[in-house]
Amino acid sequence: MSDTLSGQLAAAFASRRELLSRLAAEETNAYRLFHGSVEGRPGLTVDRYGDLLLVQAFHSPLEAPELAAIEAFYASALPGLTPIYNDRSRSNSRIGNELPPEQMPAAYQPREALEMGIRYRIQARHDGQDPWLFLDLRAARRRVMQEAEGKSVLNLFAYTCGVGVAAAKAGARHVVNVDFAESSLKVGKENARLNDLPIRLRFVKSDAFAALRQLSGLGQPEVVRGKRMPPFPKLEPHAFDLVFLDPPRYAKSLFGVVDLVNDYPALLKPALLCTAEGGTLICCNNVAQVSRETWADQLERCARKAGRPIREMEWIEPEADFPSYDGQPPLKMALLRV
Repeated sequence: MSDTLSGQLAAAFASRRELLSRLAAEETNAYRLFHGSVEGRPGLTVDRYGDLLLVQAFHSPLEAPELAAIEAFYASALPGLTPIYNDRSRSNSRIGNELPPEQMPAAYQPREALEMGIRYRIQARHDGQDPWLFLDLRAARRRVMQEAEGKSVLNLFAYTCGVGVAAAKAGARHVVNVDFAESSLKVGKENARLNDLPIRLRFVKSDAFAALRQLSGLGQPEVVRGKRMPPFPKLEPHAFDLVFLDPPRYAKSLFGVVDLVNDYPALLKPALLCTAEGGTLICCNNVAQVSRETWADQLERCARKAGRPIREMEWIEPEADFPSYDGQPPLKMALLRV
């Protein structure tokens, strides 16, 4: 089994040689080295974040010989990386494995990774479960940097604010990051401090629905159907030149339900209304069971109904370290001119 895995790792690494050379030239040292769902081992991913080699298993735990094979291969292929293994095969993808005591300091050590010359805070283990930088969104961050100069930018479901930092680095004149988790925004603020940004970013701790309804001008009542809403920051209506929407698959709060399978329009409508006339909305859907065609139809129908028809739609493809069998990757990213 470990011999087969070593061969799969070698094939994946060989297929990325040209990509890794290009990424190094643009000051990027964060990328996926092995995408198991397509490269022979579903549920296994291997990512590089600077000097960290992050190994994650989502379907079943790795056997000791398999982990040893992974560590040995990359010790030769990319010397100097610190390997950390996170077993996320339990329910809710929670990290389930205890590390040897000697690995604990390295797992919780704050690190930096580079993407297109931008520095991001990285840590193999922290209070959450997901890495602080989603590598499959690199193509979207790249496009944001191409679009952002001189523009106002709204980054929704901002997580650690990678999109907002990239926009500011590329010359955006105003950037607002919205996320409900203070812990994520704290990392976002650290990401901003790590970089020589020409502007000061704004960080808003808020439920996305409450923020969207206020910014769009729809309004967020303090009492809904007899229930008092949790406290939320008061925001004035504002139209942004560029809006970035990257919601989770499903989330529920008193303000609303995020459901990318059954009700993407619940988010899309207010996001469209936050986008200035002639502006750009980049939206994401990471649910594999929703096809590109079905989602595009949802986007177009919702936009027409909201009175903000899509003038142009462009697909942003994940980069080559995230291959797909059929050109239909689970993560779909659409750039809408409205």
